[in-house]
Amino acid sequence: MTLDLADLESLVQLLEGADGVIHLGGIADEADFHDLAEVNIIGTYHVLEAARRAGTPRVVYASSNRVTGMYSAGDHVTPDMPTRPDGFYGVSKVAGEALCRLYADKFGLRTISVRIGSYEQQPASARDQRTWLSPADAVRAFLAAMTTPEPTAVFYAVSANSHRWWDLDAGTAAGYTPQDNAAQWSAPENIDPSTPQGGTYATPAYSIDPMRR
Repeated sequence: MTLDLADLESLVQLLEGADGVIHLGGIADEADFHDLAEVNIIGTYHVLEAARRAGTPRVVYASSNRVTGMYSAGDHVTPDMPTRPDGFYGVSKVAGEALCRLYADKFGLRTISVRIGSYEQQPASARDQRTWLSPADAVRAFLAAMTTPEPTAVFYAVSANSHRWWDLDAGTAAGYTPQDNAAQWSAPENIDPSTPQGGTYATPAYSIDPMRR
C-alpha cells in the first residue's frame, strides 16, 4: 500500500495485526526545517502513535549518524553520549529518537533506533572508510533490531571498519554483529582529527542553502 505519513488513521489501519514496523519514511537529507519537522518529526510521531493504537508491539526507527556529526574526527562516539547534530536533518532525527524513547517508556512499545552509517556498495572517501555500512551489514542491523529482546535501544549501524568512529557495543547487545570492513577496499586515508565527523554536512552552507527564502 502507498500511504502518506500525514494520514494517521490510514496508518493505524495499515499496522493492525502487524508484528512490527521498520520506519524508513522521511526526507533523507538536509532540507528546510519546516519540511523536516512536518515529515520527519510529525511523520514519525504518526507511525509511533499508529503502532500504539493498532497494538503493533515494535517500531524500528531509521535514525542517522548525522545526530552526532559535530563530534570531531578524533572522538570515539557511543550512543549514550549527548547528541550533536550536524544540521537540521540531524535535529529531526534526534527528535525521532526522543519520540521512540517516550513511546517505549510511557506506552511500552519496543522501539529500536538504528543510526545508519554511509550506506554504499563500497566506501568512496576517507569519511566513508570510517562510516561505511555495507548492504549486507544493513540487513544484519535491521534483522537484529526487529528480533532483539531489548525493550528499547539505540545503536550505530556501521560495518566493522578498522578506523570507525562509532562504538559497536550497543549494537552487539542488541544482536548486531557486522562482518564487513571498509579496509578490504582500500588503504585508510588520513583525516584531520579536529574536523567534524559530518564533513561537508557540518558546514554552515549545507544547512543554509536549502532554507526557504
